[in-house]
Amino acid sequence: MVAARITVNGKEAPISPAAPHTTALDFLRERGLTGTKEGCAEGECGACSVLVARPGVNKPTDWVAVNACLVPAAALDGQEIITSEGLATPGEPGTPPTLHPVQEEMAVRGGSQCGYCTPGFICSMAAEYYRSDRCAHTDSADGAEADGAEAGGTADAEHGPNGFDLHALSGNLCRCTGYRPIRDAAFAVGTPTEEDLLAQRREQSPPAPVATRYTQGDRSFLRPGTLAEVLRLLRERPEAVVVAGSTDWGVEVNIRSRRENCVVAIDRLPELRELRVESDHIEIGAALTLTEIERRLNGEVPLLAQLFPQFASRLIRNGATLGGNLGTGSPIGDSPPALLALEASVILADADGEREVPLADYFTGYRQSVRRPGELIRAVRVPLPLSPVVGFHKIAKRRFDDISSVAAAFALDIEDGIVRKARIGLGGVAATPIRSHATEAALEGKPWTTETVEAAARVLRGEGTPMSDHRASSLYRSAMLGQSLLKLYAQTTEAVSS
Repeated sequence: MVAARITVNGKEAPISPAAPHTTALDFLRERGLTGTKEGCAEGECGACSVLVARPGVNKPTDWVAVNACLVPAAALDGQEIITSEGLATPGEPGTPPTLHPVQEEMAVRGGSQCGYCTPGFICSMAAEYYRSDRCAHTDSADGAEADGAEAGGTADAEHGPNGFDLHALSGNLCRCTGYRPIRDAAFAVGTPTEEDLLAQRREQSPPAPVATRYTQGDRSFLRPGTLAEVLRLLRERPEAVVVAGSTDWGVEVNIRSRRENCVVAIDRLPELRELRVESDHIEIGAALTLTEIERRLNGEVPLLAQLFPQFASRLIRNGATLGGNLGTGSPIGDSPPALLALEASVILADADGEREVPLADYFTGYRQSVRRPGELIRAVRVPLPLSPVVGFHKIAKRRFDDISSVAAAFALDIEDGIVRKARIGLGGVAATPIRSHATEAALEGKPWTTETVEAAARVLRGEGTPMSDHRASSLYRSAMLGQSLLKLYAQTTEAVSS
């Protein structure tokens, strides 16, 4: 087997002698690429972001920004990454390099304050700079003024006249509160020129997945080539930790110093990366990232379209998967409430075959589920047709890049002013994500009126067993449940009546 190595800024670098748990961040810094910083070590600040060549949605390759502090270096075996140092164009001997357009705009508009977070911002900004559908939206390669709309489209507080989506930077924190000049720089960049090598790179396929068996001492990082191989391995070693984007596992490694003898990566398995729309259901591969799902569905599942922008940050969504979010069994994961409201099921696979389990029956206790040793989630299945009246409400201390205090998802069928069907999923109010059966019963068969909703909101306040912690009190959580239904009614009454 070929020695594990990563292509960094166009040059191959062996991963050895790094330990299997070594993060890409530490791997890069040990090689002198110190533009990649560690701020929080849990994927919240974005100072560590780098670009990875991934399978594209509109082009063969997309440059995707990820948190280097969370991804094991071994998980990037055979892959191609660009750091902030690799964006500039080298000059002739004795001359300085030519800044990348993103770096240039950050410099001239004062986007770099103390400079600690700047390389991370630049990598996240570069990923958005190279997003192919943004480039199609921008008319001029020379860019547009940040306070104008000369490049076409609709400019607002979160979307620039150049098509730049400011949510691309939702996972990057500036410690000097220098957000306005950073936004100005983002809204001023144009489109890549024909000579831009990183833009040209998008027209070629990304590196193919490679089978990895990286071992140091008694610890191994393994990436089998097929799902069948993974399932055989998990039968032999049921204690192995299964990872995809490592957005949860990376925190365990960094903050809690978790070390395991065997880590198995499944993020590149073709069998887990399919998205199919059938006549009666949509099947979403468990290893597709949330960003990939969002862009491939393109609003086809409105409830998920509401969920995605509120799920952590773009940097996290570029690595996180539905399989991982459900696999951890966390009661405050954001996807389970929405999937419960959609009446989704999970497809569990092991070496003996597959079984389908309704998500409402999947969770059995705090971070526990019906998943057996040796089983993994292959896909999530959402039945069709979808309910037309939906809402996802996340209550947290920040609008974005935060953990839920409470999450509530609604999917209603309302015909002739009567609630024919109601499905409600809740997170943060019990030891597991739950379906709100009592509130569903209080709505079904009743008119969609203020009286019905207020009565059902009183029922909803009593659902679950919310606890008090540093994020919210139990009374606050209960109150927010009732308010979430009242908010849905206020948001949808006009649409339903019309």
